[in-house]
Amino acid sequence: MEVPLSPDFPPLSSHGQPEFWVGPRHLAGDDGSLYDTVADTLAGLGWASLTVVRGRHEPDEAYEDRQVLRSTVLHISPDRLRWAQWSLADEPFYLGELPIAWQVSARAEMSSPLAGWSAYFTPDVPGEAVADFLVALDARDQPVEPLAGPEVVLDAVAAHGWLRDIDQPQAAATDPTFTSHLSLGEAPPLIQDGDPRVLTTNASEAGPPGWQAWAEPVLGAPCLWVASFGPSAPHDLVAAFAASLSSTAPVLRRVLPEATRDRLLRAPAI
Repeated sequence: MEVPLSPDFPPLSSHGQPEFWVGPRHLAGDDGSLYDTVADTLAGLGWASLTVVRGRHEPDEAYEDRQVLRSTVLHISPDRLRWAQWSLADEPFYLGELPIAWQVSARAEMSSPLAGWSAYFTPDVPGEAVADFLVALDARDQPVEPLAGPEVVLDAVAAHGWLRDIDQPQAAATDPTFTSHLSLGEAPPLIQDGDPRVLTTNASEAGPPGWQAWAEPVLGAPCLWVASFGPSAPHDLVAAFAASLSSTAPVLRRVLPEATRDRLLRAPAI
């Protein structure tokens, strides 16, 4: 993407902060609004939402001084076969040393109490990619049934200039700067999935593979973001996420990640 560098005085957003069109998308972060971006998408799709708050409120304590220990927002599709959960937990679940922000799950039928697969996204995953993943999920009649093979995921990023891994051309790819990565491999611990092998595999055995994506701006330094898809997550849905993540179209941002600020091309939003 070719854009001019920002001027000294870019226009201000309604929040009083400069706005930029930014690229590449996979390094642009979530603009500090990952919840709003995804929740607005789900509301537009007609998903219902439920908020659960657990906290403490002492007698005679002012309402604004109450202590909220955990807040969870659950969004449920009209057919109740798919759901997305945003949570700020006192005991968070981590991926790549980053807390989970969104967990998305789906099941084959109402009678099943368990998810057929789940996907997980940490803060700073670009909200556009999570939203596009959910739009693709919502459009599916059967959210668990596989419709394509893993090749569609790699084709999606290759179409945007990402490079297939030399050693694993059928299972991994990276962006041209070798900062963001996509790999089909063993799922991390505690990933929820309908494949029983996820739970029954011995520690010495490799479990069923699932897609993982992450951005590592500096080799060996903390990741900017991580996304993980359970082994049973349909490849075409992962491809929707991967295509959006690797898109060369710029995204609008007010808040730039500190770790990638110097790597981003910026143009003023007019």
